[in-house]
Amino acid sequence: MTPGTFLDPLALAIVIGGTALATALRTPFADLRRAVAALGVLTRRRFSATSLLEQITAQDRIARRHGAMALDRSVIADADVAAGIAGVVDGLAPEVIAAELDARRRARIERHLAAADCWAGAAEAAPAMGMVGTIVGLVVMFTRMSDPAAIGGAMAIALLATLYGALVANLIALPIAARLRAAARVEAAERQRLVAPLVALAVREAPRASGVTAIRANAA
Repeated sequence: MTPGTFLDPLALAIVIGGTALATALRTPFADLRRAVAALGVLTRRRFSATSLLEQITAQDRIARRHGAMALDRSVIADADVAAGIAGVVDGLAPEVIAAELDARRRARIERHLAAADCWAGAAEAAPAMGMVGTIVGLVVMFTRMSDPAAIGGAMAIALLATLYGALVANLIALPIAARLRAAARVEAAERQRLVAPLVALAVREAPRASGVTAIRANAA
């Protein structure tokens, strides 16, 4: 028995193509695109907020020496930290900054879970597509009962389609969905660590930032 014994292009096309089509039809395009892009997350280390906390500490030192307005010149790649620092520069209330960070964190969780749900949906569709392939193979077999040579190929389609459906669901789609959900939980917990230092910075700089805002308003 060779590996080619378990390879049938038609059965594979029915399962893979059918699963992809079923998933695409019931998933919004934006979530479908995120689900594909999320595959890159699986090859990276899990998210850690340590480097971002160090960046916030550096921003805190700058604010202590030169004032909150000096932070406006900082280049910050992370969107959440950038939003928090921008709030400090604009003199927003600490509770407003905390609410903004929480809203961003929740929105990110929703996006991550939507990508995971897309792969979970693929895991649900794959066995069903395997059954479709099995039915197709049986129909072909029954319509060619007079040709013994064709029965074996039709039976192979029927059996291998079921096998492919089970493999795609349990060895590909479900593991991807589970790992994406785990990564989302880790990132959500790590990003929660960013709130306290950013709020503390806002609390300390609020009077100074408010003063600068008032000066700008009077000048205008």
